[in-house]
Amino acid sequence: MNYVQGGVDGLIIENHGDIPFLKPDRIGHEISAGLAVITDRIRQKLDVPVGINVLANAAIPALAIAKTTGAAFVRVNQWANAYVANEGIIEGEAATVLRYRAAIDADDIAIFADAHVKHGAHAIVADRSVSELVRDVEFFDADAVICTGQRTGDAASLDEIREMRAATGLPLLVGSGVTPDNIGAMLPLLDGVIVASTLKRDGVWWNEVEERRVAAFMERVETIRAERAA
Repeated sequence: MNYVQGGVDGLIIENHGDIPFLKPDRIGHEISAGLAVITDRIRQKLDVPVGINVLANAAIPALAIAKTTGAAFVRVNQWANAYVANEGIIEGEAATVLRYRAAIDADDIAIFADAHVKHGAHAIVADRSVSELVRDVEFFDADAVICTGQRTGDAASLDEIREMRAATGLPLLVGSGVTPDNIGAMLPLLDGVIVASTLKRDGVWWNEVEERRVAAFMERVETIRAERAA
């Protein structure tokens, strides 16, 4: 509620506190069921677009939840290629997920896909540039690209944002480390941001959301939007 009362444009529902995360093929049905119930209740109460992210990289459960609850999009942290994460080797989900999306008649649910994803080492694809990783995400039919820092709360670099922006015509978002101090430099290069840590007490991701922080952040966003439109 504090997010929406503070003025955000939408919400992402995810199992961020479900640590340590499981690999996609080990996600229990209880996780999907719980997220589906939570999402349905939020959608009944709040009139904003909602997305689903099931960690770690569980795109098929996310799509199933989105389909049954009317969510607008899913976030998939590794859509193309592969990387080494805390959970082990995580492979891109695009080939399986796109077929599953077609099978459940869910083509209206957008795929927001990370490129050069956080919490992982890209040693497997270290011989390829960030631009190439972004082009892979686009080639595999994602609907939006997400740029992140190295871990939750770490800001994405402006150089990497610019490189990704130049590599794709898809909408580009930043998915970590956005604050009132750096949003002014980032947002003109982007189509949106996914933000959580800075909106919580003391800027710590596991603390509660503070409406005053949300409102102050969104006031800054609206100022930047107005300047861009002028």
